[in-house]
Amino acid sequence: MQLIEVKTKRDKKDFLELPLMIYKNNDQWIRPLDKDIESVFDEKENKFYRHGTAIRWLLKDDKEKVIGRVAAFYNEKISKKEDQPTGGMGFFDCIDDMTATMMLFDKCKEWLKEKGMEAMDGPINFGERDRWWGLLVEGFSEPVYCMNYNPPYYRKFFEEYGFKMFFEQIVFSLKVFDPLQDKFIERHARIAANPDFKAAHIDKSNIEKYAEDFSIIYNKAWATHAGGKSISKEQALLIFKKMKPVMDEKLVWFIYYKDQPIACWLNLPEINQLFKYMNGKFHLFNKLRFLWLKKRGICRKFFGIVFGVIPEYQGTGVDSYMIVEGANEIRKTNRYDDMELQWIGDFNPKMINVSESLGTKRMRKLITYRYLFDRTKEFKRSPILH
Repeated sequence: MQLIEVKTKRDKKDFLELPLMIYKNNDQWIRPLDKDIESVFDEKENKFYRHGTAIRWLLKDDKEKVIGRVAAFYNEKISKKEDQPTGGMGFFDCIDDMTATMMLFDKCKEWLKEKGMEAMDGPINFGERDRWWGLLVEGFSEPVYCMNYNPPYYRKFFEEYGFKMFFEQIVFSLKVFDPLQDKFIERHARIAANPDFKAAHIDKSNIEKYAEDFSIIYNKAWATHAGGKSISKEQALLIFKKMKPVMDEKLVWFIYYKDQPIACWLNLPEINQLFKYMNGKFHLFNKLRFLWLKKRGICRKFFGIVFGVIPEYQGTGVDSYMIVEGANEIRKTNRYDDMELQWIGDFNPKMINVSESLGTKRMRKLITYRYLFDRTKEFKRSPILH
């Protein structure tokens, strides 16, 4: 077996197409769009290259057949905020062979060591946590857009190599027309009686305003976690503009107190239900096909990617107010039957409690692993959010 760095067009094609062999008999796997994978490794598109870099390898057998792939990467701004500088590995796929897997993992470890890292997380993304993050260990049903999917045997690879669980990621599911518990209705009524509170779904014709409102909420509610990263209104606008073509206005909600943004709930239609017909390509014909499928209304699921209340209003019932307001409007559209809440880390018990109180079911579980290069060092799990 030999490892080669991904450099040529042929290498990139092999990197994208290896999963076709791994998942050829798996009817639950949905092939990601090639452009979504390649954008991760495009220095012009991926802002993480400003403070780091990434590399990819292919593993070939003695007959030159590609049997494995992996990527390694690091971001100095993020890695230095850990107890030990930590890089990442991801986009791992391999035949069921521990020797082949060890070659791929060892290569990531060696490269990251050379870059000054002392640990690696995986399988993760060279980017934000909302894409390609964690190893699927429970709930092997069709993945949502940009969610990792893998065969069950990958778990033994990570754990036998020496990776340890850094945190679990729980995905919850809910039927849209299932009744909400009485406590949500009661809390909603209490907040709704106060005219200083207002709920509003996004208006795509005024996306600049809502992007700025999102940046305000994000910086108050989340920026103290996940490396202390804040988001500018320009960055938020860029994110919203990228989502705009697939956004359903009735799925994105904001709460205001005296016209100041205090909470948001951001959902998107589960477009993997459309992309599964594209075979990884998004050329002109498939773009037209996408619009046709979308118009037919075959996408009956949406998924939640952001739900948050700024600290001053947590525990006041604002979350219930937002959920009931959103649920009422979403049901009126009759466009959706199911929703998923993506993903909630076990380091966030408050959000897990909110999710479970909705009457959800645990649909999937993913694990983000960490591997310490110095095997004598004490391993610590991700700190709990309070």
